[in-house]
Amino acid sequence: MTLLDPTLTPDAAGDLIKEGTDASFMTDVIEASKHQPVIVDFWATWCGPCRTLGPALEKAVRAAKGAVKMVKIDVDANPAYAGQLRVQSIPTVYAFVNGQPVDGFQGAIPDSQIKDFIDKLTGGQGGSTETAQLLELGEESLVLKDFGGAAQAFAHVLSIEPENEKAIAGMARVYLAGGDPEQATQTIAMAPQDSKEPAVQSVRAQLALASKTPSGASAELEAKVAADPNDHQARFDLAEAQSAAGDFKGAVDNLLAIIQADREWNDQAARKQLLVIFEAAGLTSDVSKDGRRRLSSILFS
Repeated sequence: MTLLDPTLTPDAAGDLIKEGTDASFMTDVIEASKHQPVIVDFWATWCGPCRTLGPALEKAVRAAKGAVKMVKIDVDANPAYAGQLRVQSIPTVYAFVNGQPVDGFQGAIPDSQIKDFIDKLTGGQGGSTETAQLLELGEESLVLKDFGGAAQAFAHVLSIEPENEKAIAGMARVYLAGGDPEQATQTIAMAPQDSKEPAVQSVRAQLALASKTPSGASAELEAKVAADPNDHQARFDLAEAQSAAGDFKGAVDNLLAIIQADREWNDQAARKQLLVIFEAAGLTSDVSKDGRRRLSSILFS
């Protein structure tokens, strides 16, 4: 399978998720758990919460990429081991390791708690590695302007971890790059309002810049600056237009030119705008690091 394929092949999925019976319990659960953790889902066809929990469990098990297996037991057709384990309500889930039940829960629970349950069982193996690879692939695709590939990678992460803030920010950046700030705004709203994730803060800063409407088109502003290099307002407007279009380096160059000429101009508007651009570009980006170095050189020279 490819890295972007959100599902396992049928054969691989069959190895990870099985319909178990009382007759196969010793082989599918007890013996199998001596080699890797096995989750047992006790369910019944008439159970409403079972129809919610079962697919969510299967999705999480597939996302763990072989770190854990799952066996589904219909308690109506197979009551023996459910009775031995004192299953009193369904759905009930048990985790087996080395032939023994080591953890469990009852009732349908959110995806995030299912992931925590599996992470605890496997020591965090499986999905976390895949998530890191997908996020890296998404970032590389953005750099290469392969927006379709980036969208696939970030969407796959969100199918595994719906609250992953890096992936949310990545999808928002895809929309921004595609000229759809409205969809980018809706996407980044999925992240907590008080998020400290730098990627989320960067997107929000980019959206704030993109929402501004500079007076005049870039070409006109460039002509104004060329005609009068000391027209700080025209240069500032040009920097706003450049940053709104994603040209952070050009914006930084023009704002630094204003600060070099008059650091106090318009109540230090250029320096304040520069800090917003550093956040939008990413505080660890080359544009921000070079810009901060040059700003320090100007301020402390």
